[in-house]
Amino acid sequence: MFAAERRQLILEMVRANGAVSLRELARVVQTSEVTVRRDVRALEAEGLLDRRHGGAVLPGGFTRESGFPQKSHLATAEKTAIADLAAGLVEEGEAIVVGAGTTTQELARRLARIPGLTVVTNSLLVAQALAHANRVEVVMTGGTLRGSNYALVGSGAEQSLQGLRVSRAFLSGSGLTAERGLSTSNMLSASVDRALVQAAAEVVVLADHTKLGADTMFQTVPTEFITRLVTDEPPAHDDRAGTELQALADQGVQIAVAGPTGNQVGDQPPARGERRRDVPLPGPRRGQAGTPAAALRSTGLGGQEQTAGAERAARVADLRRR
Repeated sequence: MFAAERRQLILEMVRANGAVSLRELARVVQTSEVTVRRDVRALEAEGLLDRRHGGAVLPGGFTRESGFPQKSHLATAEKTAIADLAAGLVEEGEAIVVGAGTTTQELARRLARIPGLTVVTNSLLVAQALAHANRVEVVMTGGTLRGSNYALVGSGAEQSLQGLRVSRAFLSGSGLTAERGLSTSNMLSASVDRALVQAAAEVVVLADHTKLGADTMFQTVPTEFITRLVTDEPPAHDDRAGTELQALADQGVQIAVAGPTGNQVGDQPPARGERRRDVPLPGPRRGQAGTPAAALRSTGLGGQEQTAGAERAARVADLRRR
């Protein structure tokens, strides 16, 4: 494929999806990530897209939301690894809430094997994944169906969550930054996700590396309310993703990094039935008593000040030592 053909295809993918990882672009155009990165730089120089943390996004600073058909084919291996790792945080007999998204859908498929769960969700896809799990009770919110992501939104969904209290909320979104936390492109979806957060003692965000540093219009969960981030290991060249992870860890967010086979690189989640042991931060958390941010703990990402690639590698090595 000639360079002009590759770049046209790359541009079409970004326009269709809003944001695409270099890994995914390389797979589609059947070339190396090095070549794709060069193509993305050329397209950015023409003002046709923006480079962002191991991927490419629409120009203009804020990424827009993709529809479900596009999302379901993006970063599939990463989402699988994240879901495998996140499922290890859930114990038998727990009551949890699970938000809408393709990553949370992958998580739901694994939750079907955990007996005694009660799962509250506004996602038809999550409910469908659990529909035939005999020992899992599924509670759906009310609300108005939002067809682009098969989620129930609006005042009906929010009101049905009032007075609810569960152990954990598992949420995804369109972008995650240390400055603003989790965000999404749709106001109604953001409002329901905030109601899910209010119902949970802990908040677990599931976000692949392409969402690290991405910022979208509506804030869902401020950083101080995020207990834990489950993500995948960024590509070696993606130093900015490592920097974002460090900034999140500095603010008290526990970081769990799934390797390519779903093995954890970050702090170790407990086996089912075993208490989780968290590593305390040297200073107090910003959250106030009575909120999901109260008394949270973090495992930070270490590493010396080095060159871009070596610095990120040092952080990952430090995580492995833990």
